[in-house]
Amino acid sequence: MPLVRIDVHSGRSQDELNSLSRGIHDAILAEYGIPERDYFHIVTEHAPGQIVAQDAGLGFERTRDVVMIQIFTQAGRSQGAKQSLFAAVAEKLAALGVAGEDVFIGYVENTAGDWSFGFGRAQYVTGELAVPKKYGRK
Repeated sequence: MPLVRIDVHSGRSQDELNSLSRGIHDAILAEYGIPERDYFHIVTEHAPGQIVAQDAGLGFERTRDVVMIQIFTQAGRSQGAKQSLFAAVAEKLAALGVAGEDVFIGYVENTAGDWSFGFGRAQYVTGELAVPKKYGRK
């Protein structure tokens, strides 16, 4: 059950924003085999100057089309599975016209006890939800 935050500069249409979200979700579905309805995305637009995304010394320039993605999910997937996910997200966004250098992903892991889906209860802990298997190709 990943929670995905997507930050972009303002100016994209609602259809473009929906396509970015859907492309990221489709990559997660394909790579991790999660249920379709585990779709939790927050898309935030920012005014010019509110996103700073340099190259970390890798020698390329990002554009104002940068897509900053944070994926919060339960720990346990292999580094290979994460790398496959990163590549799949970049591929889905490339099909939407987002250049590879404009895809930035931060991956944050936690435990089953770190989630509440409502009512102030940790449903994985209370047993209301089964703790998901650690899906992934590698």
